[in-house]
Amino acid sequence: MTTALSTIPISAVRMGNEEEALVLEVLRSGRLAQGPMVERLESEFARAHGVPHAVAVNNGTTALVAAIEALGLQPGDEIITSPFSFVATLNAILARGATARFADVGDDFCLDPAAVAALVTPRTRAILAVHLYGLPADMTAMAAVARRHGLAIVEDAAQAHGAGVDGRRVGSFGVGCFSLYATKNVAAGEGGVITTGDALLADRLRLLRNQGMRRPYRYELIGHNYRMTELQAAVALPQLMRLDETTAVRRRNAATLSSAFAEVPGLIVPTAPRRREHVYHQYTIRVTPRARRGRDELASGLARLGITTGVYYPRLMHDYDCYHGHPQVVVDPTPRAELYASEVLSLPVHPALSAADLERIALGVRKVLS
Repeated sequence: MTTALSTIPISAVRMGNEEEALVLEVLRSGRLAQGPMVERLESEFARAHGVPHAVAVNNGTTALVAAIEALGLQPGDEIITSPFSFVATLNAILARGATARFADVGDDFCLDPAAVAALVTPRTRAILAVHLYGLPADMTAMAAVARRHGLAIVEDAAQAHGAGVDGRRVGSFGVGCFSLYATKNVAAGEGGVITTGDALLADRLRLLRNQGMRRPYRYELIGHNYRMTELQAAVALPQLMRLDETTAVRRRNAATLSSAFAEVPGLIVPTAPRRREHVYHQYTIRVTPRARRGRDELASGLARLGITTGVYYPRLMHDYDCYHGHPQVVVDPTPRAELYASEVLSLPVHPALSAADLERIALGVRKVLS
C-alpha cells in the first residue's frame, strides 16, 4: 500500500509562541489601534535596515502611495520603474496622477541603471526601483543615476526585507517601501513599513497616515487613514527579530536547489551578483528554450508530483486591458523583461522545508525535464 505524498507549498507561514504572546498582550491591553506595539516594530525595523526612521502603515501598496505623495510628486511628473513587478508598483504611481515610464531589466530581473538613465527626460522626477524575489537592484549604480539627474529614489522593497547592497540594507538608498503581506519574509497578514533617513519626510509620512493630525483635531495637511493596528505589529515583531535566522535558512535552501540543478540543461538558477545580498523571498529559475520541457509543462509536471510553484509574473504590469491607452502609462520597449515573463518559475524555498522536501523538489524538476 502506498501513501500519497503531502503537497509542498510555495510558501508557508508558521507562527510561534512569541507571536501568540504578543497578540495576547495586545488583546489584554485593550489598545487595538496604532500604539506602543507599532512603535516597537518601527524602532526595530529602522535598526534592522540601518536607517533613523521607519513609519508603519496598513499595507505595502499604501507604503508606495504615501512615499510618492510625501516626496511631493505631482500629476504629470514622470517616474521610471520596472515593468516586471506586482501591479501595486504601477498602481501607486497612477494613484498620485504621475506618469509611469518603464525601463528594461537586467539578467538579475531588476531595473537596469543604464536603461533608466536612457529614459530620463526633463519631466522625470523619481526612480522607483523594485527589489525582485529578494534580490536588491544595483542601488549603488542607481543612486549615481539619481544624483546625476537630481531624481528622488523610491525603493519597492516589498520582497526584500534585510537584503543589502555594498554593505547597506535596502530601504536606506531612498524611501524604502516594505510589505508585511501574509507570504512575505516578515508577515502580518497585511501591513507595510516606510523607511527613510530624512526626519522631515518621516514627519510628513506620520501626518499623512493619521488624517494629517499631529494631535487630535489639529489638522496640518490633508491626510489619510493609513494606520497599522497593534495586532499587525504584534504578529510581525517576533518575525522581524528572527529575520537573520530565517534568511540564513532560505539561503541554505536556495544553495541546495542550485547545486541540484547545476547539470540540468536549459535551467538558469538565481544568483546574487557581487556586493549584493539575496534574501530569497522566492527561488526563481528561468526555463529557457534549451530545456526539454517549457515553463508551463514543468509547472504542471511538478503539480502532479505535489510540488506547488508560482509564476511571478506571467505578463508585464502594463500588459492588461485596463492599462492599454491609459494617459499616465507610457510603454517603452523592454525586451528582456518580456522574455523573462515567459520563462520564470518560482519553486519553494521557505524555511519550513525539510531536507526531504528539498530532495523531492530537486528530483521532481530533474524527472520532469529528463
